[in-house]
Amino acid sequence: MTSETLPEVRRALLSVYDKTGIIDLASGLIDLGWEVLSSGGTAEHLMGEGLSVTEVVEVTKFPEMLGGRVKTLHPAIHAGILADRSDPRHLRDLRESGIQPIDIVVGNLYPFSSDPGIELIDIGGLAIMRGAAKNFAHVGVVVDPFDYPVVLDELRTAGDLSDLTRRRLARAAFAHTAAYDAAIVEWFDSDPASSMAGDPLKPSIHLALERVQVLRYGENPHQVGARYRTIGDEGLWDRAVTHGGKPMSYLNLLDAEAAWRIAHSLGDDPASVVVKHANPCGAAIRTDVATAYLAAHDCDPVSAFGGIVAVNRPVNLAMAEPLSKVFTEVVLAPSYESDALAHLKQKADLRIIEAEAPTRPDLDFRVIDGGFLVQTTDRLVTPHTDWQVVTKRQPSPVEWADLVFAWRLAARVDSNSIVLAKDCQAVGIGAGQQNRIDAGRIAVEKAAGRAVGGACASEAFFPFRDGLDAAAEAGITAVVQPGGSLRDDEVIEAADEHGIAMVFTSERHFRH
Repeated sequence: MTSETLPEVRRALLSVYDKTGIIDLASGLIDLGWEVLSSGGTAEHLMGEGLSVTEVVEVTKFPEMLGGRVKTLHPAIHAGILADRSDPRHLRDLRESGIQPIDIVVGNLYPFSSDPGIELIDIGGLAIMRGAAKNFAHVGVVVDPFDYPVVLDELRTAGDLSDLTRRRLARAAFAHTAAYDAAIVEWFDSDPASSMAGDPLKPSIHLALERVQVLRYGENPHQVGARYRTIGDEGLWDRAVTHGGKPMSYLNLLDAEAAWRIAHSLGDDPASVVVKHANPCGAAIRTDVATAYLAAHDCDPVSAFGGIVAVNRPVNLAMAEPLSKVFTEVVLAPSYESDALAHLKQKADLRIIEAEAPTRPDLDFRVIDGGFLVQTTDRLVTPHTDWQVVTKRQPSPVEWADLVFAWRLAARVDSNSIVLAKDCQAVGIGAGQQNRIDAGRIAVEKAAGRAVGGACASEAFFPFRDGLDAAAEAGITAVVQPGGSLRDDEVIEAADEHGIAMVFTSERHFRH
């Protein structure tokens, strides 16, 4: 671009939904001698603050029409944005058509995901941002108010935006428009009138994620890690309040998420869970949160060392005092009583998190070579009132309570898994074994005699009677499992021989 071929006055086109900081940006550009173009609500906003604005209709010589659907869609705008200033043919076209170039485009789009609708599908705004981003070699495009001061500072000090800055801003613009398009696709997919409305796995899935937290490292120090969130959405980790301790690591977040979900899956009574390596090593339900925590910790005190603790009730001092004596990485709760919080904050490295109850996503993603495996999220589907008692002996009311508790916990333990419970307290957990016998053996060893008269839960069926024989030897009197094995009759016969009450849930909960 030279003074011989193009006007010396530089121009910026401002068209934003989010007007945060736009007055300061426009004022700064005007002070630098720039002409500010604008339309619609943005123009009204700027002029209302007494700023000198050239309305787009003055450039296009064409009024806004179709209720605002057509504003900037005009060659006088788009040619000014898209012209390659290094191409003589483009400069000739501008000159012959009397079109002046546009040097900066500032825009952002409606938050479609928060209030979707046909009239919020932006066309013109999307087009000017994409055009400017495509022509980043000559045009700056700004979609984030956070960048306004950066842009102004660079214009004031250098007189122009650097190639590196324009490239960075262009990437941000394409990310912004991609997230917007993804939100529109999701809206179409959720429409009850859509042919895909009843299909949980759509023909295409569009993920728009933004990095919101850089972590110290990933699972291991040689891995880099970060937390991303869906653009336009927030999860519990965005709204959680941290009361103390070191920043959360990759593993802290992974284990804390698991603990928090388990604590809220065990029922409505006060519950506590201790998690290590994304698996529970203790869990319990009691009448108060302090005794629930103590019972959960007592399941496996060795594994609880350096673990994650989650409870579904406010933490009181009666819980905080014993918790503070155990090396714990993170504690999560809905809230903390003031004296309990003060006590826990004396532990300098303890991460104290106050969080809302978790939601559960509809889909579960696993990375594989070239893409993803996608499935609907595993949920406990069949209520215990629909479980089938398959043995001669019926479970007692106490056994029913233990069966329900053990089943809910087993569904959240890595397969193969066996959970032993007594009085709604986990006493032995065997997780992540290649065969069910080893899972049961580990659970029995950890129970150390505490499972007598208790319940056993297996997240998948027993393929042979040996699992039932081992449970009986540990003193188990009630078993819950999905059923569905070719040898169900053999397993049921074994249960009857031992006087064990056994129920089938008819649903499996593999977890890998």
